[in-house]
Amino acid sequence: MRERQEYARRLEQRQGELQVREQRHLRLGNWRLVAAVWLAAGLFGAFKYEVWSPWWMALPALAFVWVGTRMQKAEEDRAHLRRAVSYYVRALARVDGDWAGKGESGARFLDEHHLYANDLDLFGTGSLFELLCNARTRVGEATLAGWLCGPAAGEVVRARQAAVEELALRLDLREDLAVLGETARGGLHAEALAQWGDGPVVLEVTAFRAVAWVLSVLGAVAVLAFVTYMISVLGLLPMSEPVRSVLRIYFLLMAMGLWGVLRHFRQRTDRVLHEAEAASHDLALLAGVLGRLEADRFAAPRLAELRATLDVEGAPPSRRMAQLNRLMELADSRDHQLMRLIGPALLWDLHLAYAMEDWRRKSGSHMRQWLEAVGEMEALSSLAGYRYENPESVYPELVEGASCFEGEALCHPLLARGGAVANDVRLGDQLRVMVVSGSNMSGKSTLLRTVGVSAVLAQAGSPVRARRLRMTPLCVGASIRLQDSLQAGESRFYAEILRLRQIVEAAGGGGTVLFLIDEMLHGTNSHDRRIGAEAIVRGLVKRGAMGFVTTHDLALSEIAGEMGMNVHFEDHLEDGRMRFDYRMRPGVVQKSNAIALMRSVGLEV
Repeated sequence: MRERQEYARRLEQRQGELQVREQRHLRLGNWRLVAAVWLAAGLFGAFKYEVWSPWWMALPALAFVWVGTRMQKAEEDRAHLRRAVSYYVRALARVDGDWAGKGESGARFLDEHHLYANDLDLFGTGSLFELLCNARTRVGEATLAGWLCGPAAGEVVRARQAAVEELALRLDLREDLAVLGETARGGLHAEALAQWGDGPVVLEVTAFRAVAWVLSVLGAVAVLAFVTYMISVLGLLPMSEPVRSVLRIYFLLMAMGLWGVLRHFRQRTDRVLHEAEAASHDLALLAGVLGRLEADRFAAPRLAELRATLDVEGAPPSRRMAQLNRLMELADSRDHQLMRLIGPALLWDLHLAYAMEDWRRKSGSHMRQWLEAVGEMEALSSLAGYRYENPESVYPELVEGASCFEGEALCHPLLARGGAVANDVRLGDQLRVMVVSGSNMSGKSTLLRTVGVSAVLAQAGSPVRARRLRMTPLCVGASIRLQDSLQAGESRFYAEILRLRQIVEAAGGGGTVLFLIDEMLHGTNSHDRRIGAEAIVRGLVKRGAMGFVTTHDLALSEIAGEMGMNVHFEDHLEDGRMRFDYRMRPGVVQKSNAIALMRSVGLEV
């Protein structure tokens, strides 16, 4: 497989580069140790035995500092290459089908009340999100999750398809986006940061800002005056009493004046700093992503549009975001013990608040569009990775007009290539319902999930595992994986009818619903199940919906009637074990495997 060979080649290359960086880092560490020993021995000789002047130690001191800076750069290179190695290890795991549990699960996006997210394994370990996601920032993860949880319009999907196709072959760009930053994943809270950028300026610039700088200089002098005074009091510095009095009075006067200024501005400075700190995390990562995108040009219209949003007058977004990150680092320095002591004298909080408000005034209004551009680019890059790793996949054809879902050789993307069995499905104006019968484990539920996931991927802008897929815009509604709830006091049957009500309400809200209902109403008796199932399916079709219903109760096969058709999956007993071919066939299944399965596990029936 060409894609696997390319990944393996790049992995070997990054591992070789990492080994070189490891050796360089080790050599620099040895040289720094030599410089440290040289410096320590020289200082000992200079002060203990007065063999030479301490000024001769400037050279080893400079060598120690210089080697330290080179070590820091080598460590950054080493960390970057480690992330690149991990990136290609995970990529090869996806190609080989051994990816579950090794990526970002997206479990925080799971909503039990969503119409299909839990039923179709969109989030969690071994989920569709884990298979797709290569985003580094939370805004990128949230964008991808949003695309999976809600269909996009046809023109939006087609624009994404063109963007995905271009990015699929931009391996260097996708690698760079995936390995930026210091941590495994950014903790950036996009909406909070966007709201902060859009928020009103709290601290207006007045003439007092210039006065504040003068006071800061005088405050620094006051700190020096206090230190000098204390040294004098301890007898380490000869000083007359009048001079001491002057220092003491100057310090006290400045302390009172600065305390008054801080008290006057405290409410506003605290608000500015608190809001900024609450919203701003991992800005260095965001600046890196923006910088990488600024350096590129694209042919696909949507990619070009996203890149254009980064073209603003003045400094580029990456530099502005880096400036904000430096301000936040300075704000973090307030927690240092030294800054707790001298910060008030320098009006440190006030100057930081002024600087942050300056930044917000100049760049805050652009924050939301920059975040959206980063999120969308990362989501598109994730889909592009899936496209590259599955070259046999196809882009669905989204059409307008009479609702339809026509798939040829559909396969579930979470199944291994060698183990997935393809099936054709066709729903449309004349065929609105497929009632799927079959024995346990024969493939009924997998068929529903395959159809549902294909529709979700198609309307997110991703290719799908099929030979061909043609469909109109559809809203997926699934009732496949429902459980009872002790906390809520709900039975499985009650949870199912609540979900069915959601699907029916969605069908009446405009747009065509693709319903996927597994073992419909199996928690009640046959009589009620037959009446209820037919009424619900007829109600859905009447509202323009179409879809699939699976059942073990062959009496429900009659509800297809004029609305649709019956299909089934078969099995056979071979050497005492049940065998399945997972092929969908027309008609109603003619046998059940329940008794045979019970006997195969040793039950006497």
